[in-house]
Amino acid sequence: MGRVMRRKVTIVGAGQTGATLAHWLAQRGDVDIVLYDIVEGMPQGKALDLLEAMPVIGSDANITGTNGWNETVGSEIIVITSGLPRKPGMSRDELLKVNASIVAECARQAASNSPNAILMLLTNPLDAMCHVALNNSGFPPEHVFGQAGILDTARFRAFLAMETKVSVSEVNAYVLGGHGDDMVPLLGSTNIGGVPVTTLIPADRLAAIVERARKGGAEIVNLLKTGSAFYAPSAALAQMIDAVLNDRKRILPCAVYTGDNGGGYGVSDLYLGLPAIIGAGGVEKIVSIDLTADERQALHKSAGSVRELVDALKGFDPPMLPSD
Repeated sequence: MGRVMRRKVTIVGAGQTGATLAHWLAQRGDVDIVLYDIVEGMPQGKALDLLEAMPVIGSDANITGTNGWNETVGSEIIVITSGLPRKPGMSRDELLKVNASIVAECARQAASNSPNAILMLLTNPLDAMCHVALNNSGFPPEHVFGQAGILDTARFRAFLAMETKVSVSEVNAYVLGGHGDDMVPLLGSTNIGGVPVTTLIPADRLAAIVERARKGGAEIVNLLKTGSAFYAPSAALAQMIDAVLNDRKRILPCAVYTGDNGGGYGVSDLYLGLPAIIGAGGVEKIVSIDLTADERQALHKSAGSVRELVDALKGFDPPMLPSD
């Protein structure tokens, strides 16, 4: 008898985030994993190393490393982590176009090899890259979304738990908006064990925690000196994958396409970090949360920053990269 095929998840980009995501998924043991990267030998080596850990942790997950797309055929979920970090002297627009070319090619290959897949994006600038993936995959918007808000929210929740010395599971919060310095922590609805955070933490301390959450990525980059965060971003991706594969209907803040009415947030036709029900259908519904006037204004400002990046890509036709 042949082995029953587990559901397949492809991770495009076998760097720190991609490989760590493979690690989180392999521990669960309920999916088979394909690690794709253009660097010869690197995804194969990481996949083999991880596969050899399975007897120790008691997981039967199969992990394959590859430099080609054939192994990815029939994936249920394809995660795109590929892209370049910003280098000294490189403008944001230059980074935008380099990563747009990479994401466009990955989205085209994903659509051609796994036409029924759900695409999850991690490449920065995240919200703009979701637009590139949507346009180049031809997938419906509910099947293309990005990871940002879970990570931003996790950082915020971690700092609030540290400040109040309670379990992180008691901290309820959302961080919405674009994945950048003008992301929007919703202080109006943040609570710790049901108690409004504004009554528990003095305003000046709260403002400092909000600022630290906004700059959370930069703080880690400055400490590491080479590279950026990968444990928390990949854990957030694993949560999104679990929500889809097991149809959990989790309400998670993700970079989602707002469509015509923006889910009640007054932002149309844009990818933006909003709370959404994530299940087997991908983004099943944008959840409307009551915002204070300040929060709504901040969200619209954040949307404006995203729209500037999207507009900068108008008329840019990413070149076709050589395929396998």
